[in-house]
Amino acid sequence: MDKPFSQACANNQGVIGDILLRVFAGKFKALEIGSGTGQHGVFFARQLPHLSWQMSDKVQNHVGINQWINDDPVANLLPPLALDVLTDAWPSDHYDAIYTANTAHIMPWNAVTAMFTGIGERLLLGGVFCLYGPMKYLGLLDAPSNIAFDYRLRQQHAHQGIREFHDINQLALDAGLALCEDISMPANNRLIVWQKVDVPKLV
Repeated sequence: MDKPFSQACANNQGVIGDILLRVFAGKFKALEIGSGTGQHGVFFARQLPHLSWQMSDKVQNHVGINQWINDDPVANLLPPLALDVLTDAWPSDHYDAIYTANTAHIMPWNAVTAMFTGIGERLLLGGVFCLYGPMKYLGLLDAPSNIAFDYRLRQQHAHQGIREFHDINQLALDAGLALCEDISMPANNRLIVWQKVDVPKLV
């Protein structure tokens, strides 16, 4: 069985990794939410040897993730945890670094909300959360390719679509996170960096 492969992951991991080297400097334990194929986890664990990198995803994706781990073992890379943000219990550990890529526009909105709630509970004070993916600002998309991508997503599944930055940042604020950076990335993506500065708001 061939292991899963994402060309997008192969294309973007270098430029993302350069930023993670900076924003995750001095951190020790990282959780990746929605590890997908496993490519990012293997690459970033090797690039960030000071971090214990914990991948996670729905159970059905673990076979492919483990193929990547087995083909390219890295000492600081841990086996994937089962984490569906709507149905699974979050890991009991706390982390000072959390990362997710290309999840917010795929998950339904209640799952995005649940993800930020879990991040607020599991990210240590002073810890950093990074979210990578396309984003909408004041209802507008900044490139024809993102307009087309957003249309395809919504045609495939009504719950999918590129999210509004203001809505995402409000979830972060409610989780006790403060915006640090909103970085323009290749292929009309963003890498948004928050830091945990407060306890999450009670709903």
